[in-house]
Amino acid sequence: MATLLFRLNNVPDEEADEVRSLLEGHGFDTYETRAGFWGLGVAAIWLHDDAQLASARQAIDQYQQALGERVRRERDELAARGQAPTLWRRLWRHPLRIALLSALTLAILALSLLPFVWLIE
Repeated sequence: MATLLFRLNNVPDEEADEVRSLLEGHGFDTYETRAGFWGLGVAAIWLHDDAQLASARQAIDQYQQALGERVRRERDELAARGQAPTLWRRLWRHPLRIALLSALTLAILALSLLPFVWLIE
């Protein structure tokens, strides 16, 4: 019976490709399912042979640990150079988006609170 090995929901394409090549490189017998047009299915990589589950899980865990270390190292290098993404840098890069989202938030807040303000008067 097939076993769910790795969910692909919200996984970047680069990471999914690396996991696929890792599993293929180790010779695991897998297949992949998609979530479908409406997103109701399970986007995942499945393992055909349950006997390989422990070794496949170990290979993925090692990959994810190495990936986490690499991403943290890259973030630390950016922070050391003063180029790490911060809230203020994101706000500065996208001022129009921030203005529109702020206006939308204020409009929703006003529409939500307006009936209660009218009750007080």
